[in-house]
Amino acid sequence: MVQTVHALTPYLEVSVPVRPTPRRSFLLVAGSVAAGALALAGCGSDSLSTGSGSSSTSSSAAATGSSDAALFAMLPQSVQDSKVLRVGTNAEYAPNEFLQGSDVVGMDIDVMNAVAAKLGVKAEYSNASFDSLITGVTGNRYDAAISSFTINADRLAQVNMVQYYSAGTQWVVKKGNPEAIDPENACGKTVSVQSGTTQSDDDLPVRQKACTDAGKPEITVLPFGSQQDATNALQQARVQAMLADSPISAYAVKQTGDQLELAGDVYDAAPYGIVVPKAQTQTADAISKALAAIAADGGYDTALGNWGGDTGAVTEFPVNPAS
Repeated sequence: MVQTVHALTPYLEVSVPVRPTPRRSFLLVAGSVAAGALALAGCGSDSLSTGSGSSSTSSSAAATGSSDAALFAMLPQSVQDSKVLRVGTNAEYAPNEFLQGSDVVGMDIDVMNAVAAKLGVKAEYSNASFDSLITGVTGNRYDAAISSFTINADRLAQVNMVQYYSAGTQWVVKKGNPEAIDPENACGKTVSVQSGTTQSDDDLPVRQKACTDAGKPEITVLPFGSQQDATNALQQARVQAMLADSPISAYAVKQTGDQLELAGDVYDAAPYGIVVPKAQTQTADAISKALAAIAADGGYDTALGNWGGDTGAVTEFPVNPAS
């Protein structure tokens, strides 16, 4: 994890569990910040668990500007009464969301903190498995979730999603690509991936079928509950390649020094969305308007820039864009 300390804002709190489980394109934080992330990210990954947890304070430099009373009035009465927005996340996907000590930090978190500040509430985070987050939103455990969710038709059938970023998929191999991995012809190879992600659920099954349809051995997939474990499997040569969202792949290469490298081009770029209950269309609209407001006052650019995520910036923040 990154060792940079962000300034506290009065709006933000975090609820983090004692231990979690597992998801989901941009340039990286350079220099010593990125270099220090490996040990900390691994530490956070080991400490994660499902379920609710203890409270600690989140920090962010991204929450700039003043709150908007009109947007606050669009929130559910329960949120207005508590002035707390309960946000689910899976803090195992550095640099988008991960643990720094007991704090949940990352690009997505800085974006959500800035949104919460604009709404006039505190963002209180619960760290849970990636696969449980949408269920947590539909079951009223969370008011929203942010965790590098790619917007797709299956998710839009269950929840509202507010666009805030764009990322693609990229492969990672050992330095020098000793196995001569070609992402377009990986039949018979073994790859690692985080379970529940677009890569594990959508991308690889299509590639496996293409292999078997062509009479070739299918790709062997090793799914892991955390992205750090998927990266470790490649470092330890238990697999020959890894797939992840492009910012995650680039970050993994950076944090492992000269052990890994990117393979092929970024493909299937798609928007990320903040998840909101299906019935809470007004809340989704409020978040969309808050994103537009922080884009206008500089908070959005700051949130992405803290983590080198500028290249995935979007200029519009629609609710439920076509997938």
